[in-house]
Amino acid sequence: MIHKIFRQTCRITLATCVLLAPLVRAQEHLIEVLADKDSRYKIAGERTPEITVKAGQQLLLRINARKAKTWNRDGSVHGFSLLRAKDRSKVPGWDLLLKPGTQEFHLTAPSEAGEYVVVCTVICSEEHEGMTMKFIVTP
Repeated sequence: MIHKIFRQTCRITLATCVLLAPLVRAQEHLIEVLADKDSRYKIAGERTPEITVKAGQQLLLRINARKAKTWNRDGSVHGFSLLRAKDRSKVPGWDLLLKPGTQEFHLTAPSEAGEYVVVCTVICSEEHEGMTMKFIVTP
């Protein structure tokens, strides 16, 4: 009897998760970034790319990565790592390696409001050091 109730509960829970998943994804804030072959991050319509999000906000980060002059042995052509601007420490879960093409990442914005910086972690060209972008987290 207990096993039967447990199986029914699991089915109901699984069905609820399957039905609610699109709603959760719909609440994610979409951010589209181009990690370009000239070793620059770009956002459509912005001369100087900058990302602004709310603390703890659910994000869908869609990045199109184009191969620059050099890449990692694993095929990564760029990196996307989030650092705290005040001490350059890495934000856990935000150290991404990008292969050529479009990739999507489901992430949560840092809970601490402030200024952050995105940096490329793959030596992609002589211009690699300039591959940065401001990332602002609001309360």
